[in-house]
Amino acid sequence: MKILLTGASGYIGKRLLPILLEQDHEVICLVRDKARFSTDMYKGKKVTVEEADLLHSDSLNEVTKQFDVAYYLVHSMGGSNFSDKEKKSAENFVKFVDQTSAKQIIYLGGIVNEEKPSKHLTSRKAVEDILSKSKIPLTALRAGIIVGSGSASFEIIRDLVEKLPVMIAPKWLETKCQPIAIRNVVQFLCSVAGKDNTYSKNFDIYGPDTLTYKQMLQQFAEVRKLKRKIIIVPVMTPRLSSYWLYFVTSTSYELAKNLVESMKVDVVGRPNHLAEQLNIDLIPYKEAIRIAFDKIEQNLVLSSWNDSSFTDRFSKSLSHYIKVPEFGVFKDDQSQKTKDPEKALDRIFSIGGRSGWYYADWLWGFRGFLDRLFGGVGLRRGRKNAREVAPGEALDFWRVIHSSRKEKRLLLYAEMKVPGEAWLEFKIGDDNCVKQTATFRPLGLWGRLYWYSMLPFHFFIFKGMLNKIAG
Repeated sequence: MKILLTGASGYIGKRLLPILLEQDHEVICLVRDKARFSTDMYKGKKVTVEEADLLHSDSLNEVTKQFDVAYYLVHSMGGSNFSDKEKKSAENFVKFVDQTSAKQIIYLGGIVNEEKPSKHLTSRKAVEDILSKSKIPLTALRAGIIVGSGSASFEIIRDLVEKLPVMIAPKWLETKCQPIAIRNVVQFLCSVAGKDNTYSKNFDIYGPDTLTYKQMLQQFAEVRKLKRKIIIVPVMTPRLSSYWLYFVTSTSYELAKNLVESMKVDVVGRPNHLAEQLNIDLIPYKEAIRIAFDKIEQNLVLSSWNDSSFTDRFSKSLSHYIKVPEFGVFKDDQSQKTKDPEKALDRIFSIGGRSGWYYADWLWGFRGFLDRLFGGVGLRRGRKNAREVAPGEALDFWRVIHSSRKEKRLLLYAEMKVPGEAWLEFKIGDDNCVKQTATFRPLGLWGRLYWYSMLPFHFFIFKGMLNKIAG
């Protein structure tokens, strides 16, 4: 079949794409920014990329209209008006898809069986309702907590369990849900394609375990062989719960607030026989955790929620940031010869995350703490892969703008809270000289004061970092 995959650069889309290609489908990936979506690993496969922003209907005019199935995997949980954006995107998509040769729309939403679902789940249901108004039959799959390496739920649970021996937790930890392994989610999405018995229907998809969030944390700790004590208090307000999640985990405050609201209601699916009909073996929660860590340990994580979760500081396409400004900026420009350019290149492409920043890591950690204190992303996002990074990926409190081992160049753009814009670039020249350049474009007087106040730290931090990289 010929398939249109919207949200191809998102967490689910990146997992679904290789499976569709393995099944010999022809896939058209629809993304907002071609520059941050690479298909290099799929050479020889039937895959193309088209660029459009569903918030702007005019951008869909040039998108191909010849395909059999359309996956709608566009979601948002950031910002106060995320539900308005979701509705607008869905409405524009329906106008577009009704002019195509599509025979089926497949949508992944959320389980909404409670009388008063959260704002986030209400928005997912509103999108489903809009899509169902299309003249193309809709197959809606509704999932709860998705467990997989790089998923928001998995990483938040991991942060809580691995960092807190004792948790003073809110009462919503007694809320019930049915977590589902990302592998099963992808199987459901693939298996319903072209199945006319699923047209114009919705199905809850869920794993074999019904657990409270407290049990999920406890079982995660068991798999990781950690002893953890959880004390539930009834007086923690939603706001306090949101701050608790924000400061302990890698999530943003906006996402934490929406998650807390969702976690106050049970997310338990309606029983159905879809898994049996599609021959899908449901994976237990503990096994899903083990599979996730196997992927992490082997550096086989295909996607991370952080890569598709952009801050307000990074709202434009990669091409807007790739040209580092030359005028009206401050620079810290240093270079050093290396005896082993290959090892130096490996260090450049392994920087951040668990590898750290090679020098004065405690200061980088303090800067990350300050960033979190003022509402920034901090260092907790880490990196998806220990050895490789691709354009558009998150790397601690940076965003990867350009990454090329062939060119021996890595360019990062700061998503931390700073009064201006910042770039950090690493290059190795033909003369085996490692060049490291920090560029800062200040915003007003505060930007200039910030740069000058940081100069003493830059002097030895950047110098020490370069010494470690060059070896």
